[in-house]
Amino acid sequence: MGNLNLKIIYRFLGITAILNGLFMFIAFPFSYFNDEDAANGILIAGIFTVLIGLLLYFLNKPKSTNIHKKEGYLIVTLGWLILSFTGMLPYLFSGAIPSIPDAFFETISGYSTTGSSILTDIESMPKGILFWRSVTHWIGGMGIIVLTIAILPLLGIGGMQLFMAEAPGPSADKLHPRITDTAKRLYLIYVALTFAEFFLLKIAGMTWFDAINHAMATLSTGGFSTKNSSIAYYNNLPFVQYIIIFFMLIAGTNFVLIYFALKGKIRKVFQSEEFKYYLFGILGTSAIIAILIIFYQDPNLQTTIAHPNVYGDTESAIRHALFMVTSVVTTTGFVSADFTTWSFFATAIFFALFFTGGSAGSTSGGVKVVRHIIMLKNSFLEFKKALHPNAIIPVRYDGKSVSQTIVFNILSFFIIYMLIFIVSSVILTFLGLDFMSALGAAASSLGNIGPGLGSVSPVNNFAHLSSTAKWFCSFLMLIGRLELFTVLILFTPFFWRKS
Repeated sequence: MGNLNLKIIYRFLGITAILNGLFMFIAFPFSYFNDEDAANGILIAGIFTVLIGLLLYFLNKPKSTNIHKKEGYLIVTLGWLILSFTGMLPYLFSGAIPSIPDAFFETISGYSTTGSSILTDIESMPKGILFWRSVTHWIGGMGIIVLTIAILPLLGIGGMQLFMAEAPGPSADKLHPRITDTAKRLYLIYVALTFAEFFLLKIAGMTWFDAINHAMATLSTGGFSTKNSSIAYYNNLPFVQYIIIFFMLIAGTNFVLIYFALKGKIRKVFQSEEFKYYLFGILGTSAIIAILIIFYQDPNLQTTIAHPNVYGDTESAIRHALFMVTSVVTTTGFVSADFTTWSFFATAIFFALFFTGGSAGSTSGGVKVVRHIIMLKNSFLEFKKALHPNAIIPVRYDGKSVSQTIVFNILSFFIIYMLIFIVSSVILTFLGLDFMSALGAAASSLGNIGPGLGSVSPVNNFAHLSSTAKWFCSFLMLIGRLELFTVLILFTPFFWRKS
């Protein structure tokens, strides 16, 4: 293991497990007061998880509390794995999801904020389990690693390396020079927005239980719903859907910009190139989709709650177009209608959106808008350099020149991302999926989106996949959530060499 500080790694994993167990205790009352059999399973899972955490914490007292890059990558990746393996215990111990591959899939789908599910009848699940399912989203949304950074000063541990491993994207904006203060501010915003959406959804007509679950799933850009038909259940409550659209847009925005907006610095928000591309990209694409729905959807299509017949209904068409485009771009994965019924052209547009992602520094997954901007700018510069080979023309973003190191990092990320997508699609066809479904499952899992195409479309789920395919998609969710490099670097021989 070279010169790794193993004790600090184990101790940090212990903290992660303890926090995870404590969150399980919050889910316990929802089952207990509803007199559900699942209550004991959730309670035992919480006690077991906390005990694991306490053992890891107290049996490992490091001589040095410094965390270097190698420890940071290991802590983040192993942290997400310990979250997922302990997080599936409430499902297993309560009997709600008795299969280990299914329980692990549902759990990592929660923590990675993907929102793909193997549950075929969500509404029959115990309330305590549904709440725990939403909590896994909420923990994963901002990243429990950042949460733990906020309390690290109490433990005498520095958290900068962890923050960089958790958020390895091109945006290194900070709200405050001290990383722990940054984490606290981010979580304060996160919690405040969650409660704001909860109250608005309650006013709009949701039950308080559904409101808190959907608020947690929205702010984390997760997408787990308490209803079998997701947000399509609320097609007769347009205000509910508009509230969720608004908060999905916020959740997919860089949280640094949200901080500036809350401080009244609105101009700073609209000075951000990424935000402008993100917002107007969503609005423009939604307008195209709305036109396709109004003029090209088959008016004879059988109308159901998941397939609302919005033919010729302008408001409904705009709402569903805006909802589904925002849901896919922000990688939330909520469903108000089945976009695969809106013509092949609309389906192709949505498939392209699978590869956009939200803003860097948001709770969204995917490639991220800023990477696309810098890749496009770099590509156009290559045309200029072909005409003026001796000219030194840097890529400029937000008025500043971007270093070649960052440009190469982004190009490498995108090439590896697309390579993994292609290879994963082929592997999933080998594991039994048809071609369209394999493309949808690979893109959805890697981008942490939720719905896919074919047999994993917005009105279907992942229950029919083989156990091997579920494990494979779980791995894709993990590497997608941690933006590839954090996990993949552990598989390189030079990572394990002594430095």
